[in-house]
Amino acid sequence: MNRIDALFQQVKTPVLNIYFTAGFPSLQDTRTVLKAIQKGGAHIVEIGMPYSDPIADGETIQQSNQKALDNGMSLQVLFDQLKGMRDEISVPVVLMGYLNPVVQMGIETFCQKCQEVGVDGLIIPDLPVEEYHEEYKAIFDRYGLINIFLITPQTSEVRIRRIDEISSGFIYMVSSASVTGSTSGITPEMEAYFNRVNQMNLKNPRLIGFGIKDQETFGQASQHASGAIIGSQFIRVLEQASNLEEDIVAYIQSVRG
Repeated sequence: MNRIDALFQQVKTPVLNIYFTAGFPSLQDTRTVLKAIQKGGAHIVEIGMPYSDPIADGETIQQSNQKALDNGMSLQVLFDQLKGMRDEISVPVVLMGYLNPVVQMGIETFCQKCQEVGVDGLIIPDLPVEEYHEEYKAIFDRYGLINIFLITPQTSEVRIRRIDEISSGFIYMVSSASVTGSTSGITPEMEAYFNRVNQMNLKNPRLIGFGIKDQETFGQASQHASGAIIGSQFIRVLEQASNLEEDIVAYIQSVRG
């Protein structure tokens, strides 16, 4: 069973997914950050594959992407850094990024490398649902990779049900029609959207992202889903860290309470 599916079957507490950009703050920090996130008690680690035009991301994550690229990060460097990670990492690991670099490497080659290092899933925001289903799903399945789709308050019920039908793992529930890092807290409009989706009785669990930053917002989001995702705020933690491992562990523990 995929580690993501196994997690949601086993865990009894709200799931905390932490995002960071590979190769940030420094090129060689990827494994250090990954291990510290696990040590802090996060359930899923989402590693950003740096890209020059991350359209779904706000300024904070965009800047971390650019810094990582300037540091020399690439897909090949990332896979080299992740070799042997399963000797010390037991939590599910998801790669998040955009389709262009993946296609440039070659879909099959990319998926094979994911399997080799122990990646469990992918989040590719600009991969259309039907294109995935018709062209890529069989390849992803062959290498044991779950593809995770995003939904927003503007996503139609028909599309949400289609995503739920053809995917597994979890659904990334974007809290608002914005880019990452631009929202703060849970609004009544968001709560209405969360309730609407909950009433659809989907088979996949949902994690809420965008605007989650601390114990309070994590707790609020977790009342409406299986847990939540923190990205932009965690990038700020990395930017400001004086001791990378200690500050990561302390932050994650503060969120979980």
